[in-house]
Amino acid sequence: MEELWIRQDPIRLDQVLKLANWVMSGAEAKMVIQEGMVLLNGEVCLQRGRKVQVGDRVDFEGQSLLVKKLPSDMAES
Repeated sequence: MEELWIRQDPIRLDQVLKLANWVMSGAEAKMVIQEGMVLLNGEVCLQRGRKVQVGDRVDFEGQSLLVKKLPSDMAES
């Protein structure tokens, strides 16, 4: 499972897909989310603006990632 390190918590689901390089645009993220292709913590999520928290798991097309928070000393650099 991959890890996605974020500076701010929470983050929108569509932003997670873009940061993970799973989609190329917000429009593509919206499409795959609305088509039920994205799981948040094991459940289909149809809301692109859904808030994703540190510790959440996101799955898309056989790929998984765990959202983690950058330590504050690393987030400033």
